[in-house]
Formats: sequence, structure tokens, C-alpha cells
Amino acid sequence: MTDSANPHVLVEVCVESVAGAYAALVGGAERIELCSSLTEGGLTPSAGLCEAVCAAVKVPVVAMVRPRAGDFLYDGTEVDVMARDIQALRAAGAAGIVTGALTSSGDVDRRRMQEFVDLAEDLPVTFHRAFDVCRDADEAVETLCALGVSRLLSSGQRPAAPEGKQVLRAAVERAGDRLTVIAGAGVNEDNVVRLVEFSGVREVHMSAAGLRKSRMAFRREEVSMGDPDKDEYLLYTTEETAVARVVSALRNR
Repeated sequence: MTDSANPHVLVEVCVESVAGAYAALVGGAERIELCSSLTEGGLTPSAGLCEAVCAAVKVPVVAMVRPRAGDFLYDGTEVDVMARDIQALRAAGAAGIVTGALTSSGDVDRRRMQEFVDLAEDLPVTFHRAFDVCRDADEAVETLCALGVSRLLSSGQRPAAPEGKQVLRAAVERAGDRLTVIAGAGVNEDNVVRLVEFSGVREVHMSAAGLRKSRMAFRREEVSMGDPDKDEYLLYTTEETAVARVVSALRNR
């Protein structure tokens, strides 16, 4: 239980599987961000995965709409795919959409984002960490507020949120009650309380990433499915204990 001096802080966990969603829920997550390819920073999940996760957990599931890794400057064909994905994920039960687009000059792409907000209809839209590579943080916050974006996920334009706490604090103050700022990247039990207290965010985002060994008995380890340096028998997982430690730190602050 928190009081007015220590208001509740929501923990959102990004996952890429039903098992990951279960782990996040057991650890105490109150919202799931569903992606594929978290090692690429998160890409659009399939509609089937979204349906399965929404059926499996009783917390809101927001779905990533990002068609590829790399920059956030999208051409017309990519925007068409993103628009179709928003519609498909809405139909699959997503409780929100997570997306973002920039212009070549590093500004929020107003035209693209307005299209995405309109397609999301009644679902809240989170502008993801494209914000962290935009040209002007203050201007971007104002643009997102004007577009009706509900949430902003950011590391404060630094590799990890604790390093970007000044930008996060400025974003919280500028947005006021127009937009919810979520601090994400590098959040753990050791830094989350200081980050929340300094920045004023009331939501944090984490991956709780871990690895597990494949259960395959037969292996042909010299064959790669893509990156020759990647171990195909080492699989991404979500660690419920990492989530639980962050939740505990926030509750006991």
C-alpha cells in the first residue's frame, strides 16, 4: 500500500511469448508489452501470439507495431503494413498500441502518427523509444500531446533510463496530465526507486531478460539460421524473479 507521499508506480514488462507473459504476471507486472524479436529492440508480434497472450493473462496487453529493426523513418509500404498490423492487433484483443515514427530531420512524424492514432480508435497509443533518438525532446513531447498520444516510453535519450533521468523529469513536468511518461531501459531493483523519486514517473518498463538452454537432445551446432555468431540453442526468456524484485523495491520504498 502506498500513500500520497509514495504514490503507486505501475510496472510494465515487455515479453515475446505466452510463457514470458506468465512469468511477468507472476512477478507482479500490471501491464504487458507484447513484441517479437526483443533482441532487436522489439518488433510487431503476430496476431495469433497477441490473441494467445490476451487469453492467457488478466492484465492489459499492449502490442508493439514496428515492422523492422533500425531507424524509425518509414516509407509508404512500411506504413501500410503498420496500419494493417494496428487493425489486426486491435481485432486480436490488444489493449493498446505501441509505435513511433520520425521524419528524416529527427522530428515526430505528425502525419504518420496521426494516422496511427486514428486507426487505434479507442485504444491508447504509446510512443516508443523513437523518442530517444529524436532531435528535440521538448518539442517532441508537445507534438505527442497535441496528437492525443497517451503514453511515452523513454530512457531519457540515453542508453539507460537512470542516465536519462534529467530528460525524463523534464518530460514529466512538460507533459503534466496530458501524457504519461514511462521510464524504460536499464531499470532494475537497484536503481528503480531513485529513478522514480528523481524523475517523477509513475510507470516503469523493463524486459527482465534472461536466457535458457535449449532442450534439444540432437544438435547440429555448425548450422546457423542467420547470424553465424548467434547460439541457436540459447533461448530468450523472461525472469519472473527480476520483475518481482523491482515490484518489491517499489512497494517498500
